[in-house]
Amino acid sequence: MTKRNAFYAQSGGVTAVINATACGLIETARHRAGQIDTVFAGHNGILGALHEELIDTSQESARTIAALRHTPAGAFGSARYKLKGLQENRAEYERLFKVFDAHNIGYFFYNGGGDSQDTTHKVAQLGEQLGYPITCIGIPKTVDNDLPGTDSCPGFGSVAKYIAVSTREAGLDVASMAKTSTKVFILETMGRHAGWIAAAAGLAQELPGEPPHLILLPEIPFDRERFLSRVEQTVQELGYCVVVASEGTRNADGAFLADQGSGKDAFGHTQLGGVAPVIARLINDTLGYKYHYAIADYLQRAARHIASRTDVEQAYAVGQAAVEFALAGKNAIMLTITRLSDDPYRWQVGEARLAEVANVERKLPAEYISEDGLHITAQCRRYLSPLIAGEDYPPYENGLPSYARLRRCMVDKKLPRFEGN
Repeated sequence: MTKRNAFYAQSGGVTAVINATACGLIETARHRAGQIDTVFAGHNGILGALHEELIDTSQESARTIAALRHTPAGAFGSARYKLKGLQENRAEYERLFKVFDAHNIGYFFYNGGGDSQDTTHKVAQLGEQLGYPITCIGIPKTVDNDLPGTDSCPGFGSVAKYIAVSTREAGLDVASMAKTSTKVFILETMGRHAGWIAAAAGLAQELPGEPPHLILLPEIPFDRERFLSRVEQTVQELGYCVVVASEGTRNADGAFLADQGSGKDAFGHTQLGGVAPVIARLINDTLGYKYHYAIADYLQRAARHIASRTDVEQAYAVGQAAVEFALAGKNAIMLTITRLSDDPYRWQVGEARLAEVANVERKLPAEYISEDGLHITAQCRRYLSPLIAGEDYPPYENGLPSYARLRRCMVDKKLPRFEGN
């Protein structure tokens, strides 16, 4: 039987460890060269398949591929591009299969969040309808930690570590200056619908009175009066107040505090204008406190220099498992992390059917949120703590992290130009 090639693509917002997954997948495929020929990576995610822009990873040295393990962002380019339903836009899916056929691709590995798992599911469905032999494996990736069926999502542990560390360090800064300067500091985190990242800031508080003092979560409607009262009380008692706010903080009517009417992104998500300045102005206008705020934004998901070792190991492991599960005959599944125990923390790679996880969003459970809705519980702390454990520093050169630089050699095109997006 002729060996077949594999297609791998990175999708959606990138993370500090998505390239570790690519590393695990490509290295494992090379070790199984007798069963998989070449791994082609999509240039800019799924768009690379639509436009037949395929990167030949076999042209990268073993050293370069190994360096992906400690390199942040998406080495092959990612994209926020959502393929519509099979009936709505069948032409795009059929184009994918024309590209697959032209390049003898029999394995489809898609590395992303909920929308990406939906795409992988649809590709698997159409492959079955067309009678085209394609093995489809969804590989979890999202800093938001909101995929169902998996205990944690690669990418989350590192951003959680960054936020917890930043909260502790900024808290020390504010406390040292509060007597004559800033009284309130607000750190805005990612997390549009689920508060996992903001909740991770709670790990910085080990003793009563330590920051963060208040955590605003999308799962809990924002109560203006209660919030202001707690800020004032905290400043009076401690001299300062540190607030961590998820970008998805909402009013009781469901409207985002940060919705500035800026439209929607390619996935149909509301463009948020920044909740931290909104909260800062509210505090200043009402209580008159001097404030500072920070919007972690891309810094939190790009911070490979402070990545969680647990996260790196899990990201690499799902890349390995994608190849191993595919060669074992698995299809139309998403890989998962299964927690075996908290202390000591033990885990293994499992699987979930794509039909059960596509477009399903996992929120922060009620038992992880304190009774007043403004902090995390001990149960949440037990869940989060192992995910930020351990350090996995990249190599440094001239005082800066040394990251992989890929050649990105493109495969020759065989098909007419695609006229879509």
